[in-house]
Formats: sequence, structure tokens, C-alpha cells
Amino acid sequence: MTMVAGELGDMATVTLVTQKPAGRRRWMIAVLLGVGVIVNYFDRVILTVAAPAIQSDFGFDSLTIGLLLGAFGWTYGSLQIPVGLLLDRFGVRRVMTISIVLWALASFVTSAAIGVGSLFVARLLLGVAEAPAFPANAKAIGYWFPRAERSFATALFDAAAKFSNVIAIPVVALLVVSLGWRGAFIATGFLSLLYFFLFRRLYREPAEDTRLSAEERAYIIAGGATAEGLAHTGGLSLLGYLLRRRKVWGLSIGFACYGYAFAFFIFWLPGYLVQEMKMDLLSSAGFTIVPWMCATASDLLVGGWLIDHLVGRGWNETRVRKSIIVSGMVTGLSVVGAGLTHDPYWAIAWITLSLSGLAAAAPASWSLPSLIAPRGGAGTIGGIMNFMNSITGIAAPAATGFIVATTHSFSGAFLLAGAVLAIGIFFFTVVMGNVAPIPEPTLHTV
Repeated sequence: MTMVAGELGDMATVTLVTQKPAGRRRWMIAVLLGVGVIVNYFDRVILTVAAPAIQSDFGFDSLTIGLLLGAFGWTYGSLQIPVGLLLDRFGVRRVMTISIVLWALASFVTSAAIGVGSLFVARLLLGVAEAPAFPANAKAIGYWFPRAERSFATALFDAAAKFSNVIAIPVVALLVVSLGWRGAFIATGFLSLLYFFLFRRLYREPAEDTRLSAEERAYIIAGGATAEGLAHTGGLSLLGYLLRRRKVWGLSIGFACYGYAFAFFIFWLPGYLVQEMKMDLLSSAGFTIVPWMCATASDLLVGGWLIDHLVGRGWNETRVRKSIIVSGMVTGLSVVGAGLTHDPYWAIAWITLSLSGLAAAAPASWSLPSLIAPRGGAGTIGGIMNFMNSITGIAAPAATGFIVATTHSFSGAFLLAGAVLAIGIFFFTVVMGNVAPIPEPTLHTV
């Protein structure tokens, strides 16, 4: 083993470089987490695809469908901080085991719905069930990966969210056409149960995993993996301590600004192409695939592989991660270009560039909770971060709808998304500071 000081600047740590072990258990865990993201995105989008059939069966108006679509976000967002505390108290495996069972239950409840009330309860339940997913993944990656491999491992589950926009909608549409909307929800319920058995069988914390070789375990620890174990303080005390840390607010608000633009694209990109660019539905679907495919590639190659490659070569970790985040969000400002053109090809070019930049920034951002957290605090920081992200995720479609309704144009919505990204760049660069662990809380600081 050799120790490389590299260009470490204000980092209090050094990069440990070892020969990579033969074992690949850690990468199997990363793939497992990515598969879970794809499964829970199937559960999220199925109501969007099945909405016309449900609307026809029950005679719902568009407002009712809108309320049902939004119900998931309220419980999902509001529970981010509580599930972060639960993850730090009980661990990833316990919390996610219960969570995945609830994914399946929510689908089965939806399939048996008899009216708006039961559908609304099912969507609220799905928000509860899926709330732990991303904070749990971020915490698990911290345990399982050395710092120099963490970005690509994070990119595997974050890119799964982007790739889900390419595959989930057509697959779910096929299920609805073939099985009816009730049968489609039953199918996704069984898909969740299948993932439950897979996760239950395969996931352990590294210290408890008998399939993890001693050589690979030593490699993970030597590379700066997050220390396993519970926080030194109680959950609420730790939460209060972290909420007083400037670094946590810089990360959380910066990521929330990214989340605004990301949600804007998820909810409004198809509608923008149809309404503003006058495309038919089939053409808009084809155009939509392009930016999401490019975003998936950018997520893996830039936000994942490139960061790990540079950090592994001894580059300054703060500069590398923050440079990718900031340059990605600056590239995301290309969203403004789409608001200034009436040519659909130029619009897709600007949107593709913007989404690719944002996708590169995302895994770099999700790798930070485990890198800056005190012992046992990664889940809580991930929860705070995703709570703020959920708020802007709810605000983005509503603000866009208001702007389009009042101006009859998407131009103002694109400009607003650019302005929000500029605010995020400020918080990532100025407020968050360096990528270094927050000091352990003491009796005097909690």
C-alpha cells in the first residue's frame, strides 16, 4: 500500500492508493441499489400512464387526477428527514426491508381501489414507502466504497433514475394495454416483491457480509469508507447539530436548486414539446428520449467515472467534486436557450445540453452526505438534502403551470429555472465550503 498526498489543499485527509482486490462484492451492491431505483420509478410513473384509463373508469375530472398525481410528493417529501433519522438509528437493511414491502403493498392497494379516497391513500402510502430509497442508497455507498470509487458507485443508482424515464413509461404503457390498469398495478406490485427477496438475500452492511472477502474489506476501509455504526448522539440531537452546520445548508439548498430544474424537465418536457413546439404525441415521445439518454451517459461517465479517476490519481477531492457539480450546473443554465428559441431541434439541443450537465452534477452531490457526515449521520444529511429537493420538486411543476397559464408561453419558465440554478451554484461554491467531514458532535455542541 502507498500513501499519496496529491494536491490536497484544505482536505484533512489523504488518498490511500492500493492495488484493487480480486473481489467485486461492492459493485454487486451498487448494481443492486440501481435496480431498486428502477423498480421504484416504475411504481412512481404507473399512475401517470394509467391516468386516462382510471379517469374513464371512475369519471374523474382533470383536477382529481392532478391531486392524485401530487399525493405521492407530499408524503415522500415530508418524511425525508424522519427516514434519515431512522436510517442512522436502525441501519439500511432494516429500514429498506420494510420500505420495499410497502412499495408492493401500495401497488396492490391501488389495484383494488374503489374510488378517489382509496386511490389517494395508496399514493400517500407509496410516498411513505419510497421516502428512504435515496438517503439509504447514499448511506450504503458510503459504507461499501472507498472515496476514490464512490462517485461512479453513486452514479449507478442516480443514472438509474434518468434511465427509468427512457424505459419505464413504454413498459408500463404495455402493461396497461395488455393487462388493464388494475392488472398493471398488480404486476408492479409483484415486481417490488421480487426485489424485496433479492435485496433481503443480498444486502448486508460490509462488517456483516460473509460473502465479502477480507482483502476487499481491507481495501474499502483503507480507501476511506464511512465508518459503520450508530451516531454518538441521539437522533434529534444529531439533527439539531447538523441543522446548525453551514456545510449542510450549502449542500441541501444547492441540491434543491438542481432538483427544481430536474423536476421541471420531468413534469413539463413532453407538454412543452406538444404545446409550444406543436409536436404530435408520438414525435414528442421520440424527442424526449434523446436528452434522457444523454443524461444517463453523462451521469455515469462524468459524474461517476471521471471524478473517481481524478480523485484516485491524487487530485484535490474538494476541487474535483465541486468543479464537476458547479460546471454541471453552469451547463444546466443552457435551459435558458430553450426558452429563447421556437425551433424544436434547437430546443432539444439546449435541453439535452442542460440535462446532461445537471446529470453530471447529481451523483457528485449524492456522494457528499457520506463524505461530510460525522459518524452515523449520513442518512440524516441525505434526508435533509432530499427534503429540500422535494420542496423544489413540488414547486417546479406548480410554478411552471402558473407561468404558462398566465403568459401562454414556456419562455418565463425556462428563465426561472436558469435563475434557480444560478442560486444553487452560489450555495455549492460559497456556502458549502470544502468536502471534509463535519466534526463529531460533543456534549457541548448538541
